[in-house]
Parts: sequence; C-alpha cells; structure tokens
Amino acid sequence: MTEVVYRLYETVDELTTVIENARSVPMSGSCMVPRDHLLDLLDELRETLPEEVHAAGAIVEQRTEILQQAQAEAERLTGRTRSESDQVVAAARRQREEMVGTARRQRDELLSQAREQADDLLARAEAEAEAVVAEAERLRDQLVAEGRAQAEQLVAEGVAENERLLTETEVYRTAVARADELGAQTVAEVARMRAEVDEYVDTRLADFGNTLAHMARSVEQARSNLRSS
Repeated sequence: MTEVVYRLYETVDELTTVIENARSVPMSGSCMVPRDHLLDLLDELRETLPEEVHAAGAIVEQRTEILQQAQAEAERLTGRTRSESDQVVAAARRQREEMVGTARRQRDELLSQAREQADDLLARAEAEAEAVVAEAERLRDQLVAEGRAQAEQLVAEGVAENERLLTETEVYRTAVARADELGAQTVAEVARMRAEVDEYVDTRLADFGNTLAHMARSVEQARSNLRSS
C-alpha cells in the first residue's frame, strides 16, 4: 500500500513538472504540453490507483441508479404511508364520532336520570316540608294553649296572692293600731304607777323624817337628863 501511494505521488509530481515546464501560448493563460506523454502519465496514474478507488468509482457511477431506486422506494413508501395515514385518520374519525355519539348518549341518560332524581327529591322535600309545617303548627297551637292556661293560672294565683297580701296588710294595720293603743295605755299606766310610787316614797320619807326627828328629840332629851342628873 505504501509503494502504491509513493508511485501516485511520483506520477502527480511528474504531471506537475510537465505542466510547469510547458510552453505558454502567447496572449492567453494556456500552455502547450506533450499529449502522448500526459496520456501515458494519466494511464499510469489510473493503473496505480488502489482497488478501493476503483470500487468507489463504481459506487459513484451507481449512485444515480441507487438514488433513483431510493427515490422510487421513498415515493412508494410515502404513498403507502399516506394511504395508511388516511386510513388511520378515517378510522380515528370514525372512532371519534362513535365516542362522541356514545358520550352524548351517556350524557343524555345521565341528564335524564339527574332530572328524575331531582324531581323525586323535590317531591320528597315538599312532602317533608308540609309535614314539618303541620307539626310546627300543631306544636304552636299546643304551646299557645299551654301558655294561655299557665297565664290564666298565674293570673289566678296573682289575684289570690294579692288578696292574701291585702288581708295580711289589714291585719298588720290592726295590729299596729292595737300596739299603739297598748303602748299609749302602758305609758299612761307607767306614769300613773310612777306617780303613785313617788307619792308613796315621799310619804314614807316624810314619815321616816318625822320618826328621825322624834328620835333625835328623844336622844336629846335623854342626853339632857343625863347631864342634869
């Protein structure tokens, strides 16, 4: 492989030398080269190329055919894919329509059931409300009757208590008047008794004074008698 590469470089260098040393054509950028010598060098260069390069050349030649086949296969696959895609889309649309139809039917059924349940609940609620109202009215009438009875009883008890208090008040007034009368009598009796006691004490004191005076005179008489004897 190294020798092949070396020969390739030699051939390319020789081609370069031939072109550089070629005679120029006046008034142009061209040059005059020996045709046979260049053809020999090109043949030698072609023969020196490795098999891989020849295979690559064959592949390059087959590229157009391969690309055409690939394009045809791609178009075939694209058409098949489009057909399958259309089928899938159509199936999806049918499935969607079926699902939408099923959902709508289920929705209608649920709405119908909900309406029936709502009507049933409303009827039951109205019946329960009427029963509650009737029971409330009955309890109200009962409470009103009981309240009236209790009020009448309280009024009767109040009247009786008022009469009792009035009676007790009259008795109290009578007792107070009697107590005042007894108090006045007691004060008068005490004053009378005090006067009698004062008179009795004064009388007794007067008698006692007379007795003391008589005793004093007797004592003085006895003393006089004692002195004269």
